[in-house]
Amino acid sequence: MLLTVKEVSELSKVTVKTLHHYHKIGLLEPAEITEAGYRLYGAKELERLQAILFYRELDFSLEQIGQLLDREPNRAAMLAEQEELLEQRRLRLERIMDTLRKTKAGLERGKPLPQEELFIGFESEDEWREALREQSEYLKEQYGVELEAERIDVPEMNEQAAEAAAFMKSMSAFLAGGVKHNDPRVHQSIREHLAFLNSHGHRVAAKNFAAQTAFFLQDEFHLRMLEDQQTGLAYYLNAAAAAYAEAEPDA
Repeated sequence: MLLTVKEVSELSKVTVKTLHHYHKIGLLEPAEITEAGYRLYGAKELERLQAILFYRELDFSLEQIGQLLDREPNRAAMLAEQEELLEQRRLRLERIMDTLRKTKAGLERGKPLPQEELFIGFESEDEWREALREQSEYLKEQYGVELEAERIDVPEMNEQAAEAAAFMKSMSAFLAGGVKHNDPRVHQSIREHLAFLNSHGHRVAAKNFAAQTAFFLQDEFHLRMLEDQQTGLAYYLNAAAAAYAEAEPDA
């Protein structure tokens, strides 16, 4: 059964003008055009329109959508890819909603949300790659090490960034407050940080963490990054990590 452009518009909630435009640019051509000039669409065209709308929800441009549809003739594979992309979008929106609710609740209590939590959920994959670009170029130039170029799990990166920011904030507070590097409170903070890393797929033992912080002292890029946060932070972090590794060698 073929549908007119008006019927397709009513079914899909896409305006007639938009359907005409899709036809004009070759994105969605009718199954046939009658002698009177009426555009008619069949099941195949409706499936293509659905695919277009899925991609539009993901903010792809019409040009990009055309290229994607021409590249992937297998509809099942295309739907699986769209499902994955939309799931990532859903998770990101959930995190943004969570940040909004926490911000709202903090406003009502007169207690603003901590800075490291204000922007959880907003970063896109491109923004993360740009944020990591300087470090990636530095590591490649200085050590010949390339960061993995696989797709970035944005919600996961956001969660790890928030935890890292909270950890470094606690270290800065200990340093500013004159808390000794081997204080039990410092050890507990490191213990929780390493537990988080290990639970998120990063196998980091106490001795590995101590070695990493020692490397920061010798590496200009990472030393500057820490010292820009607070003078002496890189040295305090290394001393704390080494003391923790000595106190808990099996951790």
